[in-house]
Amino acid sequence: MTSKFGKVRTCNVVPAPDRGQAECNIAVLGITGSGKSALTVKFLTKRFISEYDPNLEDTYTSEEIVDQQPVLVKLMDTADQDGPVNCQRYVTWATAFLVVYSIDNRRSFEGCQQYLDAVRLHTRGIQPKPVLILVGNKLDMERYRQVSKSDGADLAARYSCLFFEVSACLDFGSVQNMFHEAVREARRAAERALPVRPLFISEDRPVLSLASASLLTPCFKELPCPATAKLVTVKSSRAQSKRRAPTLTLLKGFKIF
Repeated sequence: MTSKFGKVRTCNVVPAPDRGQAECNIAVLGITGSGKSALTVKFLTKRFISEYDPNLEDTYTSEEIVDQQPVLVKLMDTADQDGPVNCQRYVTWATAFLVVYSIDNRRSFEGCQQYLDAVRLHTRGIQPKPVLILVGNKLDMERYRQVSKSDGADLAARYSCLFFEVSACLDFGSVQNMFHEAVREARRAAERALPVRPLFISEDRPVLSLASASLLTPCFKELPCPATAKLVTVKSSRAQSKRRAPTLTLLKGFKIF
């Protein structure tokens, strides 16, 4: 039994972030009935709610751990009534955009191109470059499919964006991975936008002075000179022998055996 709900607000809301904490602003776009709110609530609460008030738009905040790094994810669940006519509120705010259509609704897929064009137009020249992800929702409605997977992949390739097919009704893991991949892509885009420090190479070669040259020459430890052997004269005296006693010259330190 289902009833009509407004957008859930008890979804892991956290206090204001500490300074320096990484943030990622994600806008979820698409025409009414594509399942934007169901995907948002599934990611935040692991719950599936089938019906929402299509006129409500809200922003949620959730602390996530993506690749062992904490990040504060802010999600704007948009509610455009006439397509991306008044899109300034999210194209100037978000760092990643999830454009959602329903695989069992051809009209929702055709409406995605308007959102992709609007995001590309309003974010042209912005650095870091915003992340675009095309999402085919309601994979559980496969038997009623009106949009083939190849159609979705072709549209994603045309706009150079990532492409996912998920189900807010069935699998939490695939939905979570999709949002986390948006965070990863936003991180990569931010890293690519970092300025490169210029490398200056000087053609001038300073003349080395004698003092500096002496500092560059290798310093070898002076080996001590071998000690000069001291000569010792030993005379052999034998009372019984009348021959001249021989004289032996030995190095000091040697023993006579």
